[in-house]
Amino acid sequence: MSLQESAETGAIESPFVGGADPSTMNAGSMRLKSRGRVAAETILPPFVMGVIFISFWYAVSYGVLDERRRFLLRPPHQVLEVGFLDWNNFSEILNGLLSSTKVAMIGLSISIMIGFFLATLMSQAKVVERAIFPFMVTLQAIPILAIVPLISFWWGTGQRSRVVVCIIISLFPIIVNTLFGLQSAERGMHDLFTLHQASRVTRLRKLMFPAALPAIFAGLRISAGLSVIGAIVGDFFFGLGDVGIGQLLRKYANNLWGEQLLAAVIMSSALGVTVFLIFGWIQNMAIGKWHDTAGGGA
Repeated sequence: MSLQESAETGAIESPFVGGADPSTMNAGSMRLKSRGRVAAETILPPFVMGVIFISFWYAVSYGVLDERRRFLLRPPHQVLEVGFLDWNNFSEILNGLLSSTKVAMIGLSISIMIGFFLATLMSQAKVVERAIFPFMVTLQAIPILAIVPLISFWWGTGQRSRVVVCIIISLFPIIVNTLFGLQSAERGMHDLFTLHQASRVTRLRKLMFPAALPAIFAGLRISAGLSVIGAIVGDFFFGLGDVGIGQLLRKYANNLWGEQLLAAVIMSSALGVTVFLIFGWIQNMAIGKWHDTAGGGA
């Protein structure tokens, strides 16, 4: 090869030796575009929906309600100024929210323990399931208002009664989902454990509980939101002890303080969503990859 040909070849190949490969650059740009598209598809819809909701809120406040009736639905900027930016009002809401959160978490913890225990018992014998399950359905079907006098008669009108309300409201989904999960293990796997003469404890620990984890976490996420509702409902009926967010809601409504009332409602909703997301995150950390792999393999 002549010197001139070598120089021309080097001139042609030099962009690929010293620079980046165009295919690599294209792949990188495609990944960036893909991530941007995923981010846009994730963030844009709720953002647009939020803008539409706030616009509708303003339209109702200023277009439908006149000045005398505007206390029924204060515009968003007034709710922000009075309910969130005024520290006296916002700190009161935060303290009430903290009290309700404690009640909800105590009630949810007790519900989890009771629910796991009863579901495990029912999964071991059909006769136990037939004996217990009808009463669980009856407990779920009883309106809280109907048993408020009984709860206050037995446990008083303080924090214990609020916890009892949380337990009653949040117990049923844990029992149903845990029982369904424990009974969902494959029959062939049960036969394999029987072939190896595995004990009940071994069968529960190595077969039934791992198979039940997706259903268990689904029940926990439902019950977590219901426990927050139970704590707020309990505040309405049992007012002794620490002031909860439910008592603040009643106070703001009675005094026609629309800004504080809407701020308290927003914070209550945020609490329920936060608890729901926390249990969803725990589920993803515990079984997310395993469950997705199992689902994809099916």
